[in-house]
Amino acid sequence: MGVYSTFQCRKDRIIFATKEDHETPSSAELVADDPDDPYEEQGLILPNGDINWNCPCLGGMASGPCGEQFKSAFSCFHYSKEEIKGSDCVDQFRAMQECMQKYPDLYPQEDENDEKSTKDLEAASMEASAAKEEKGSS
Repeated sequence: MGVYSTFQCRKDRIIFATKEDHETPSSAELVADDPDDPYEEQGLILPNGDINWNCPCLGGMASGPCGEQFKSAFSCFHYSKEEIKGSDCVDQFRAMQECMQKYPDLYPQEDENDEKSTKDLEAASMEASAAKEEKGSS
């Protein structure tokens, strides 16, 4: 077996392998997935309809300095019953965005096109809220 050189870069560990390392067949054994394994990946939404905050698809957003704001906004959106899903969650998403702006190294700012999309979404949500209020008062 060859010698691997490794180094740590933030959360990732990079391993360099030589050509000789790859010439030796792997001795790893594959184990069949156990559907009853509580740690087996379940996806974003669990079978009972709850949000799986440990799903890698969330990219760690549920933890970190803005994790609680993210959970609040995402939960609101997930459970929203509004005709325009999530239109009742503007405050939660705004709080999450304000938190993220405090940590630009962890949450890079969007480019101009993405920012426009966010503003369009907020405007649509506001319009939906106004239309709902108008409908309720007539």
